[in-house]
Amino acid sequence: MYRLTLLALLLAPAVAVAQPVPGADWVQSSPQEAGWSAALMVEARDYAQSIGTASLLVVQHGHVVDGLGDPSRRLELHSVRKSLLSALIGIAVGERRIDLDATLAGLDIDDVPPSLTAEEKQATVRELLESRSGVYHVALYETPGERAGRPQRGSHKPGTFWYYNNWDFNALGTIYEHAAGRSIFAAFLTGIAQPIGMQDYRPTDGRYVTGPESSIPAYPFHMSARDLARFGLLYLHGGRWGVRQIVPESWVRESTTPRSETHIGSGYAYLWWTGLEGQGVPVMGLPPGAFWADGAEGQFVVVDPADDLVVVHQTDGTTVSRRRFGHVMWLIRRAAHADDPGPDPAARR
Repeated sequence: MYRLTLLALLLAPAVAVAQPVPGADWVQSSPQEAGWSAALMVEARDYAQSIGTASLLVVQHGHVVDGLGDPSRRLELHSVRKSLLSALIGIAVGERRIDLDATLAGLDIDDVPPSLTAEEKQATVRELLESRSGVYHVALYETPGERAGRPQRGSHKPGTFWYYNNWDFNALGTIYEHAAGRSIFAAFLTGIAQPIGMQDYRPTDGRYVTGPESSIPAYPFHMSARDLARFGLLYLHGGRWGVRQIVPESWVRESTTPRSETHIGSGYAYLWWTGLEGQGVPVMGLPPGAFWADGAEGQFVVVDPADDLVVVHQTDGTTVSRRRFGHVMWLIRRAAHADDPGPDPAARR
């Protein structure tokens, strides 16, 4: 009987252990209570304030350790929106509503004249997620730098070249909405925001950007720091919230595995920025294994599994460079007594 019971225990499926997540509100603990260096966190907050940070929220082990600004204030996310969409697409892929190998031609995706060529229409959903579509049509909601750096139409075949391409990201929004049969903003509410207890998000915090240059709209969000921290924590826990799997764990892993090397010496995956294989990201002050959502002017959601850490950084009308944020991150990791915080990004040239 004992042997049979032991065998049954060994063969039984593993029961997922719930990671600590906030309830209706976040649990707060001071840096001292968390065993951090209070002096270094004061230095991090002071520096962040001096460079124009609007919101900073630092979460370790599922608790808020420190912060700056109003964590409930909804601010423009810029390109952080793309990582939110990646999560929705991952859910849709898991439900078999989106095929990553489907082509633009097969999905009947086109744009205003000059319309997509036959070769451009061979780009797949996967290549759009990787920002390797080779479609260099004018896109809406681009930064001036993105527009200036866009390659010539037809200069690269689908799948052969990485370029941070708003056309790809916008088209993915259209593809998702066709598959889901509803707006990104409504789907995010029921698929992610409500299940993980976001406190501030409403579908009206999203909007569409349209214009004559492209028939494919962009989909900007506003969101609060404390809601973004929940999203980061969801990914830190492999897509699980408590005992419930919200985003497939396989998608979290796949969508944060680098597929290209970027101009900042980082990796790029499926709408997430990453380190390269076994490497950190010096300009961001990040260790190996970390990844982040990145938006213009200094919007960042950092997921750092090595330190069980989520850091949210937002600006409002000012611009904070990756290097300046990297100094904030370096101070935070030093305050948390990280094993190897690496060199200070602010000292790099």
